[in-house]
Amino acid sequence: MASMRRALLLLLALLVQQLHTALIILSSHAHHAHGDSVTAYHHLPMPFHCHPDQAKQLLKLKDSFSFSYSTTTTLSSWRDGTDCCLWEGVGCDDPSSGNVTILDLHNRGLVSYGLDPAVFSLTSLRRLDLSMNDFSGAAVDDGDLSMNQFSGDPFNEGIHWLAENIPATGFERLTSLTHLNLSYMGLRGPIPAGIGRLVNLLSLDLSSSFPTDGYDVSNSYFDNVYLLWVPSFDTMMANLSNLRELYLDGVDLSSSEEGWCTTLATYVPHLEILSMANCFLNGPICKSLSRLSSLTVLNLQNNYIIGGPFPRFLMDFLNLTMLQLSNTNLQGQFPSRPFQSKNLRVLDLSDNQNLTGHVPKFSNASSLESLMLDGTKLLPVDKVKPTSTTNFMSLKELSLSGNLISVDFLSSFGILGSLCKLDLTVNTVSELGPVFSWIGHHNNLTSLVLSGNFSEITPTLVNNFKALRSLSMHFCTLSSHVLHAVGNLIGLQTLELFHCDIMWDSTMPSSIGNLTNLRNMHIDECGFSGPIPATIGRLANLRNMYVFFSGFSGPIQATIGNLTNLESLHIEDGFSGPIPATIGKLTNLRTMYIGMNSSLLSGPVPDTIGNLTHLNTMGIFGQFYGSSIPYTIGQLSKLVRLDIAGSNFSESIPSSMANLTQLTELILQDNSLNENVSTILNLRGNNFNGMLPTNITTKCALLAIDLHGNKIEGKLPRGLSNCFGLEVLDIGSNILVDTFPSWLGRLPNLSVLLLRSNKLSGTIGDDNIVGDTKSAREFFPSLQIIDLSSNNFSGFLTTQWLKRLKSMTAEYNNSGETVDFEKNILLEPLYRYSIELTYKGISRTFEIVLTTVTVIDFSNNRLEGTISEALGNLVSLRILNLSRNAFTGKIPTQLGSMTDLEALDLSCNQLSGEIPQELTDLTFLEILNLSNNHLVGRIPQSHQFSTFGSSSFGGNPGLCGPPLSELPCGASPYTPSAQRVPRSSPHSVDVVLFLFTGLGFGVGFAAAILVKWNRVGRWFIATARALRG
Repeated sequence: MASMRRALLLLLALLVQQLHTALIILSSHAHHAHGDSVTAYHHLPMPFHCHPDQAKQLLKLKDSFSFSYSTTTTLSSWRDGTDCCLWEGVGCDDPSSGNVTILDLHNRGLVSYGLDPAVFSLTSLRRLDLSMNDFSGAAVDDGDLSMNQFSGDPFNEGIHWLAENIPATGFERLTSLTHLNLSYMGLRGPIPAGIGRLVNLLSLDLSSSFPTDGYDVSNSYFDNVYLLWVPSFDTMMANLSNLRELYLDGVDLSSSEEGWCTTLATYVPHLEILSMANCFLNGPICKSLSRLSSLTVLNLQNNYIIGGPFPRFLMDFLNLTMLQLSNTNLQGQFPSRPFQSKNLRVLDLSDNQNLTGHVPKFSNASSLESLMLDGTKLLPVDKVKPTSTTNFMSLKELSLSGNLISVDFLSSFGILGSLCKLDLTVNTVSELGPVFSWIGHHNNLTSLVLSGNFSEITPTLVNNFKALRSLSMHFCTLSSHVLHAVGNLIGLQTLELFHCDIMWDSTMPSSIGNLTNLRNMHIDECGFSGPIPATIGRLANLRNMYVFFSGFSGPIQATIGNLTNLESLHIEDGFSGPIPATIGKLTNLRTMYIGMNSSLLSGPVPDTIGNLTHLNTMGIFGQFYGSSIPYTIGQLSKLVRLDIAGSNFSESIPSSMANLTQLTELILQDNSLNENVSTILNLRGNNFNGMLPTNITTKCALLAIDLHGNKIEGKLPRGLSNCFGLEVLDIGSNILVDTFPSWLGRLPNLSVLLLRSNKLSGTIGDDNIVGDTKSAREFFPSLQIIDLSSNNFSGFLTTQWLKRLKSMTAEYNNSGETVDFEKNILLEPLYRYSIELTYKGISRTFEIVLTTVTVIDFSNNRLEGTISEALGNLVSLRILNLSRNAFTGKIPTQLGSMTDLEALDLSCNQLSGEIPQELTDLTFLEILNLSNNHLVGRIPQSHQFSTFGSSSFGGNPGLCGPPLSELPCGASPYTPSAQRVPRSSPHSVDVVLFLFTGLGFGVGFAAAILVKWNRVGRWFIATARALRG
């Protein structure tokens, strides 16, 4: 009976499984019947169950994503136990293998710290598209663009401040790829060599971010804006002979020098699309490029190519549909013969100032949709109509300047019924009435740019453009009547007024409030007066509002609080009065700058500013005499940059600013803030370039400086010796080239000095401080932790120098008291120092530093000579690391006096002699590493020594006894391993300092230093014992 029940249950299970499969197939058929395929490339009529390993790797990839406010999906279909071939963005073309062949997650708003290696396990992929997501890492919390989160001037400091995040290896595993698109993802670093080995590639898009708005590409300071670069263009292209489409816009190709044309012609002669805009290409467009006769698209714009003529061979490319050569330094006469391609849709020759001759000719202009000739010296064809009026019937975009703006030339086009975008730039005063008459016939325009002395613009002309979505007027003279007419263009989404003079009534008309569809408003250096009208509050769809130096005055209207969709607000003009409390309603703001130093904004900054919790950049400027920084500013937890310089704020820094843990730039100078408060400056791990400021005066009020993990160069500024309150200095992992800063020894409170991993050299110490002088007695009087590891220090550790470290002796340090800096406590308990020690591979964080916690780490230098007996006087030491140097001689027996020592590393030196029996007195020792020296004799066995393994003593051929050998010394020769201890030994001790939130120079702060355990153990047991006492 039981066996029958089992059989029935088995049959039932099989039926359920078959029913489930049938339902999936039916669901898939219905899904495809409605044209809603799983991906753009997945058109198969039935699902295929993917291999479990493929699903595992996809889920691992999903785990690397964050989903921000801009995310369009959460990949909810990506669930364990379901068929991954039916997941969003996933396709499987092979029913037998169950392998994923398509992964398309482009433009999903995904956020990540980089490309997870899991994707390289999907080795059957043929199409991989992760484009238009943010893998830069900086937007993980809120989807903000990573490039917003840095301090300083990007053009002086560069944008290589972000670490490389494109995997160096892995792409070579994706050998089946035919289409790879990683464009606009925020990837950084050299393009991996593995991409150049994907021999089946047909389409490759690695386009990166780059500036596009009218910059001068010849200016060298744009060298650093490139996020991706190619170490060798020739090597990258050598195996990609099947390539048909190549997009490298914004990738630094300067390494190719003048050979880029030859490389392309040699290795990818069948290219159909070539787009390499903003790539810093060198050399002319050489004739070898003529071999790419299959090209349909060629885009080389914004490359400052060595001046040369227009490449005539391009006139003969029969398949050409798009030719974009703007801002490429073309020179000389443009060819007089026509383009042979009958399908040319886009021709852009703009911004080539030395391109002369006559306008291009076309064998068939009827397909032309975009013609950009502004910024050249091209002329009409002898003032004769260039073609018949019907030839340009498809023209949608036209951009002209100079002599091409004449009624004769424009009239030769006739009425362009398809024209949507018109950009006209005039350089001289001329009769433009007939020109405006021609423009007025094109009432279907959606975008109009007028730049130059267009003083004859009339309200009637403006009223014709009911279809306009974008209006830009630069260097124009406008009447108040024209501006009032602009207010009638209710479909307008973008309004730009740059350097425009306003005639007659120069106030902004209230009709501006009619533009209820407006999303972007930019007014810069125009001649307005009076306030911005209250009707501005009707622009509920406004996303970006920029008003710079345009003569506005009076109050900021309270109705600005109605613009609840604003993301960027810059109103930097001569406003007066208080900032309205309604500003707190703009909760979508990411960037806000209000006022300027000469403006008369006053009164308290409203507390409602604390509602703007998405802000990452904020500046407030005015005359806020008697007002304090609002306490609610501490609610802006995403704030990266805060600038209130010259705003005359008074009182103290609010303690709530301790919550601004993302803050990397704080500018507070020229205020009246209390100066009796100390400061923490924390800019750790930002990859800042450049040198430290040298103008540090006696007004320095810094308590702690943490600049660890940047790219700071040059010398340590001697002005740091003016920071008499300084307690912690961490400038480790930078590129400093200097000598040991003995001049810091005068600082009475300096407790922690971390200068590891720089390029410091010379000797450690200062022979100029000698004798029983006050300077000698007070040399680093409070020093507890000093880390000079991984530099180039050489010479001897002198007895005289070590004897000056009084703070590490029992005489100064036997109480177990905490280092207490509550003398000026104003912000307690919001700020605390933290120190992280890596011990036995386990990271422990201490938020309290006791005077009994003392560390010396001089490892990985070139120190030589004998180890000084004076080290034995530093009896409060907990960690001593002198490994990876060139010390010789015997281990001093005096080290046995350091009875609180818990980690001792003397490995990888040239020490000789026997291990002193006195070291067995170190009963709290948990780490001992004496490996890779020339030590001899029996290994001591008493106390702690019996607990250490062979790795503590290996690499010493003359040592014998346990743990190296169970045999007694002399019973059998010991043959030690010749293997050296790696540079990162598991028993080495690294000291890393982390400081809590930093605020910047001149800001007030003080704190107690306390201790917190992450893990209970014997580590610092002496400290615990002191606390119990």
